[in-house]
Amino acid sequence: MISQYEIFTQLHKSDKPLLLGNVWSVQSAKIYEKLKFNAIGTSSAAIAKSLGYEDGENISFEEYFNLVKKISENTNIPLSVDLEAGFGNDIETIFSNIKRLSEIGIAGINIEDSTVKNSNRSILSADLFTEKLTQICKKLNQEKINIFINVRTDTYLLNLENKLSETKKRIHMYESANIHGIFIPCITNAKEIEELVSTTKLPINVMCMPNLPDFKILSEIGVKRISMGNFINDFVYSQMESKMNEIISDQNFKSLF
Repeated sequence: MISQYEIFTQLHKSDKPLLLGNVWSVQSAKIYEKLKFNAIGTSSAAIAKSLGYEDGENISFEEYFNLVKKISENTNIPLSVDLEAGFGNDIETIFSNIKRLSEIGIAGINIEDSTVKNSNRSILSADLFTEKLTQICKKLNQEKINIFINVRTDTYLLNLENKLSETKKRIHMYESANIHGIFIPCITNAKEIEELVSTTKLPINVMCMPNLPDFKILSEIGVKRISMGNFINDFVYSQMESKMNEIISDQNFKSLF
């Protein structure tokens, strides 16, 4: 029987980009499944906010894992997990986390080249992060663990100087670790996206932003995956706040029905 990893990998080879529904609960995941989405992925920021944490691995991996497991058990489409920086300070811990996710049928992970300390995000050395990726992928290969490794580079999110050339450099370095995809959140310029797509054979993943080109243009320039980040979560709760203000103003529940 074909695995979730194999299904998920194939979804990155289509002419049409994979639109990934980002989730923070079983309920949100089941909505995407009802809407016939082909795959879903956790949003670490949305989950952290929902559980009362600040984003940046402030939630324990055990608490995160248990929620991921619940989502996986209640859906039948491939699930990718936002693993942030790996939820560990050493290769063994990060590898163990990925292995546990694989054992419950998770199709893929995101792992990023920045870390958050005292609410401040900073990017890691490209050399050190490449070595980290290389060791992780080597161990996964040795144990024959199949899981889609999508590497998030935060060059645009952090608005680095010379971010286009820095992103190209990092993509070429990360490719050498035998990863499966590249995620560049906050990039919106179509020409720059197309230029980065042309520099690699790996599928390029972009994220929902106000100025992101529409899906047709992204498809034409070769993007293979589009994520939603925490923006759907933010929108849902802003709508809830708006509706509650309406109920309070009307002094009845009629606007709900």
